[in-house]
Amino acid sequence: MTSSRALAIVSACLALVAAVFLFSPSHPLLAQANLPPGTWSKKHLLPEGRSEIGVGEVNGKIYVIGGTALGRYDSPLNEEYDPATDQWRKRAELPHGMTHIGTVGLNGRLYAIGGFATIIHVGAHDLVFEYDPAADTWRQRASLSSPRGSVGVAVVDGKVHAIGGRGLDKVTVATHEVYDPATDKWTSAAPLPVARDHAGVVAVDGKIHVIGGRTKEPSDNTSYHDIYDPNTDRWTAGPPLPTPRSAGAAVYYRGLIIYAGGECNKGRPFDTNEAFDLKADRWTTLAPLPSPRHGFGAVAIGDDAYFVAGWTGGKICADNPTNELWAYHLN
Repeated sequence: MTSSRALAIVSACLALVAAVFLFSPSHPLLAQANLPPGTWSKKHLLPEGRSEIGVGEVNGKIYVIGGTALGRYDSPLNEEYDPATDQWRKRAELPHGMTHIGTVGLNGRLYAIGGFATIIHVGAHDLVFEYDPAADTWRQRASLSSPRGSVGVAVVDGKVHAIGGRGLDKVTVATHEVYDPATDKWTSAAPLPVARDHAGVVAVDGKIHVIGGRTKEPSDNTSYHDIYDPNTDRWTAGPPLPTPRSAGAAVYYRGLIIYAGGECNKGRPFDTNEAFDLKADRWTTLAPLPSPRHGFGAVAIGDDAYFVAGWTGGKICADNPTNELWAYHLN
């Protein structure tokens, strides 16, 4: 064998080894280039399938409130999940069963705001309830100025903002109210630039992001991304949601506002998982949901973001309430 031919064979072998290494699915460069980041892990199942729920966090525990469950559209269920033990337990039920509830934790309490008395956005409530996990008791607080379900809620500077939603006669509204637990009073704030409901609402760094949602029907999904500054009482436009959706789950997690799932993709829920990077001021794609869903909720605790229940779809988009709990982890 000539030296030149031997050199050619060696070079070809080295090239083959390099190609195998570089294009292996485990190679970090390929993973960064082709695979969306993050991993999902399945946690302990809820006691029953649920959808159109309220989800909030208090003292490191997740509370899933109301929704469609056990044959009722307006379930009063209240169930608590402890990430430390991966276990669920039932807690004191809501005084009034509701679906599409705005839910948020503040100062060791959980607030359940608005909602519907039945499915298909009928029978909007103006009711507000406060839950004390330590005492396992509820009490009624000052009502909203008008009945609203599928209202978005977030906390800034110790106050609860209730934004948008759908009122009586299924009319979508731009209403924005602020609740002060210290005085048990609501005050008006600048309304949403465009009325919508089923939007993702997340507070970050003293501002509120309202993402996606719909103006009326699921076919009216929007990509709006509006940002509210309480200091100026003004709204500004942010980079739009890449995939217009409504009824997804939104949560702030490790520098990202995640908007996962939603309604409806050609008659089925979305498994799309997109995140707004606040530092880069742009959207990116994350690992998709393990199964498509909408009408669910999310909170971030510790190193993970938790996504709870929802409709997974069957014959129609709003079908098959699930009892799944998934944790998303970003390395």
